[in-house]
Amino acid sequence: MSQQARVTAVLGPTNTGKTHYAIERMLAHRTGIIGLPLRLLAREVYDKIVALRGPSVVALITGEERIVPDRAAYWVCTVEAMPEGMGTDFLAIDEIQLCADPERGHVFTNRLLRSRGQLETLFMGSDTMKSAIAAMEPKAQFMRRERFSELTYTGSKKISRLKPRSAIVGFSVENVYAIAELIRRQKGGCAVVMGALSPRTRNAQVEMYQNGDVDYLVATDAIGMGLNLDVSHVAFSALSKFDGRRMRRLMPNELAQIAGRAGRYMQPGTFGVTGEASDLEPEVVEAITSARFTPIKKLQWRNDRLEFGSIGRLLQSLEMRTNDDWLSRARDADDVIALKSLRDVAQVDARVSTPHDVKLLWDVCRIPDFRGISQGEHSALLEAIFGYLHDKGEVPRDYIAGQVARIDRTDGGIDALSKRLAFIRTWTYVAQRKGWVQDESHWRGETRAVEDRLSDALHGALTQRFVDRRTSVLLRRLKQKESLVADVNDKGEVTVEGEMIGRLDGFRFRQDQTSSPDEAKMLRQAALAALTPHFNLRADKFYNAPDTEMDFTEQGGLMWGEMAVGKLVKGASALKPDVEAFVDEEAGADVAEKVKRRLQHFIDRKVTAAFEPMMALSNDETLTGLAKGFAFQMSEALGVLPRDAVANDVKALDQEARGALRKHGIRFGQFTIFMPLLLKPAPTRLRLVLWSLQKDLAEFPESPPPGLVTVPAVVDAPEGYYTQAGYRLAGDRAIRIDMLERLADQLRAENSRGGFEAKADMLSITGMTLEQFSNLMTGLGYKAEKAERPKIKAAPTVSAQEKTSPAEDAAAAVAEGASDGKAIVDAPAEAENAAPEMEVYYTFTWGGQGARKPREGARPQGDARGKGKPGGKPKGKGGARRDASAKTYQARPPKKEKAIDPDNPFAAALMGLKKD
Repeated sequence: MSQQARVTAVLGPTNTGKTHYAIERMLAHRTGIIGLPLRLLAREVYDKIVALRGPSVVALITGEERIVPDRAAYWVCTVEAMPEGMGTDFLAIDEIQLCADPERGHVFTNRLLRSRGQLETLFMGSDTMKSAIAAMEPKAQFMRRERFSELTYTGSKKISRLKPRSAIVGFSVENVYAIAELIRRQKGGCAVVMGALSPRTRNAQVEMYQNGDVDYLVATDAIGMGLNLDVSHVAFSALSKFDGRRMRRLMPNELAQIAGRAGRYMQPGTFGVTGEASDLEPEVVEAITSARFTPIKKLQWRNDRLEFGSIGRLLQSLEMRTNDDWLSRARDADDVIALKSLRDVAQVDARVSTPHDVKLLWDVCRIPDFRGISQGEHSALLEAIFGYLHDKGEVPRDYIAGQVARIDRTDGGIDALSKRLAFIRTWTYVAQRKGWVQDESHWRGETRAVEDRLSDALHGALTQRFVDRRTSVLLRRLKQKESLVADVNDKGEVTVEGEMIGRLDGFRFRQDQTSSPDEAKMLRQAALAALTPHFNLRADKFYNAPDTEMDFTEQGGLMWGEMAVGKLVKGASALKPDVEAFVDEEAGADVAEKVKRRLQHFIDRKVTAAFEPMMALSNDETLTGLAKGFAFQMSEALGVLPRDAVANDVKALDQEARGALRKHGIRFGQFTIFMPLLLKPAPTRLRLVLWSLQKDLAEFPESPPPGLVTVPAVVDAPEGYYTQAGYRLAGDRAIRIDMLERLADQLRAENSRGGFEAKADMLSITGMTLEQFSNLMTGLGYKAEKAERPKIKAAPTVSAQEKTSPAEDAAAAVAEGASDGKAIVDAPAEAENAAPEMEVYYTFTWGGQGARKPREGARPQGDARGKGKPGGKPKGKGGARRDASAKTYQARPPKKEKAIDPDNPFAAALMGLKKD
């Protein structure tokens, strides 16, 4: 070092421009070298200098990267990777206070003691190093730099209340990931920065934060080492960390190093705590904001004058102590621990016989434990590498190729990619060492390419897990006040600027619910603004769509294909329901009115078509008097009336009025007065919906499946449901009213007083078993008596050719091998002794339970007038009752048999049967 060489300590808190000042001073010289504490920061400074002077004169040297152009004049390095004896005009060491760090301090102390520039040397760092630097370098000059902006403490805040452009600091990977996941759910996403990330991954994450894709950053204390970020607030999620040996609370100067990243250049910054971190003590806050800390009293030191005569002598030189009061021997670092571990391996000990061997072993032990699996795993890898280098002079191509190939995979999650990235860093480091591999340029490029692929994959995995990419992109465009372009595909999926944000269901926007509440509100506003033209286009298309594309649900919903576009609401009358359109308010009044008008047209036409017979009845101006009044009742009842409810009105109708009503298809049944055409499935389905609307039901009952004569009773069915469904409840089942009338026609011909059994036609009409039919009859007011009797088997039909005499039967039996006629004689006796097969039957009599009984002997079709009490005596002339034993009287004389047309083939067959 020349006599004119100047040593300057540039000290002060963060955000004082110390690193920027060092870069300016270096570029003022012909050559220079700067040592930085992190590979990430080294890459950042390298990029800055390349931008100023070009890549041909700037070198980058870290443990895993080595970019050295032929005309390199300015060298950017990590402190550990700084080449010795460079003899550059300028030399600088950043974050010099790391001399006191238990893990790496001895390296920084060595640079403080040994490294100098030919013309100028700068040490940048905290004020706490002033006394130590003065003691180590008496000629040093000191330059105090003040912070550009004010730093204030804001206390404790929940993560959900942290303002944008905040950095949340954690001290473990698990803690960082947990916070990042919470930020994603509440704020839409965040960037993640950790010291273990590759520069490529870290830069991609920082770029995402810097350009506004996300407003939050979750990081370890790595951001405290000079990384320049646009952070306005720093929040500590914890105040303690594991330092490699134990959990300890961070010192005020360490907290200040991190908190000071808030507020860049002239912008003020704030810091505080969040999560489970307790409030900072007032004296700690005062120390951080005023940048006054306890001076460093001891620097970590390790002897750098090593002896390589043997492994033992190397260890002795590494463990040498110092008498300097400022220096404290550093605890064993990873390289010393690895050396002690390999010393006890027999294969290693056998190979080490010369100082060159010891030096080679020490170089191998200095490979960082990037993988961090275990000391045993790391030592085994070092042993293999040392064996190859000692025996073959290089790491074989096949071996390193196999190791790299196993790592070169981009599948898996964050943890898997992080592990592979750590593994490849080992081989990147090996490839950077001169003479350790064949074709160094190839393997440096190959390992760097694998690291880049893994870095990109890790960035993608971090982004996918901790960033709602869709939300972040859209929010950034909103902040930039750009117009957004929305699109809706044929599935109704809504995309804005290519990012799916929800679905357009008819005329309502259904937003994806993964965004935070604040962001969801902003995104909805942006999406609806962009969707305005789509609403109008869709409304036009809907208005011109045919009725066949629309339908109603049994709960009163109105559908356009698969999309719900409205619902039916109660109107002035059952046949005139109103509609409510499902249209977002943001779509505009014109769209809402157009959709509502089209829905009203649809349902009006649907009602007119389904109830056409009843509409004709209501509009028949020829109906007068009682007939017109009864038509009104039918219309109000939607075409189905229980006869009991209008018995007096029916009785008052004369034959002319009934005839006029029958012309419109009204049937006066025994139990129900109805219009058969309105019992079809389509009118029934609509009738139930209209009736439910008029009854103000919260849940509409569904119509029975079409085609069934009887259906199981519906639990808790509302009053009037069965009538509107076209059924009548009888027992535990309900029977369709038109089939009930057919059954009633058959029951009229039966003696309900003396009792009768069910005919096959009755079971056929109802489609029931005998047991079910008895339950139905009980529900209709009959009594059913169950009994058993021997089953009568039908005699087998024998043709004339097959008939034989008893004698012939006996002869045949003998011919078949019977010894005598016993088999024939005993057969009838055995049949007589066998138990007869029994059958169940029911006898039905009128129960008089208030149900309407079909009149005996009445005309099967048309109007049945009298109620006729079962068991009573039929009235004769003058009203006198006849004796109970008298024969049954009919309402009118029996009809004469009609003449049979001989030309009718069916009639001819019937005549033949009668003759037989």
